[in-house]
Order: sequence, then C-alpha cells, then structure tokens
Amino acid sequence: MTTFDDRENAFEAKFAHDADMQFRAEARRNKLVGLWAAGLLGKTDDAAADYAMSVVSADFEEAGIEDVVRKVAADLAGKASADDVRAKMAELLPVAKQQLMDEL
Repeated sequence: MTTFDDRENAFEAKFAHDADMQFRAEARRNKLVGLWAAGLLGKTDDAAADYAMSVVSADFEEAGIEDVVRKVAADLAGKASADDVRAKMAELLPVAKQQLMDEL
C-alpha cells in the first residue's frame, strides 16, 4: 500500500468515527431533552426514562431537529414553547458531547 492509500484510509476512518460520535451526541442530547421535558411534565423514574426514549425515537421521523421540537413542544403544551425546546437542545448538545467524551 502506498502512503496515499494509508492517508485515504485514515481520513475515511476519521470521517466514520466523527459521524458516529455526532449521531451518538445528538441521541444523547435528545434523551437529556426528554428527561428535562419529563421533569416539567411531572414524570419520574421509569415514566421519565420511557418518555426520554420516545423523544429519542421521534428524531428518526425526519432529518433535522424539528421532529423532536414538534413532539416535545406539543407534549409540553404551554409549559415551554418550541423556541424554549430549541434553546434547551442547543444548551444540552455540549453537555451530551462531554458525557460521551467522559465515557471514553
């Protein structure tokens, strides 16, 4: 193998790793948003965990965050607006990334 092939393989591996870490961070962020929303809804323990997982699942409906925003804002109905949910998602993404880094 040539040096060029080695570099190409390394870049491909880094790209795949970065994409995987971004996916994990977004899923973790959605779980954290779900736990936050569950707290506002008065859910605790298993009910909060189940709700958080439903928020994670909602992200698979379409690309981007709007599917999660719609679900959580609709569920919170008056307790938080869509803009509040977006702000919380932006706030929790670095937290999710840090949690993942701490686990490595």
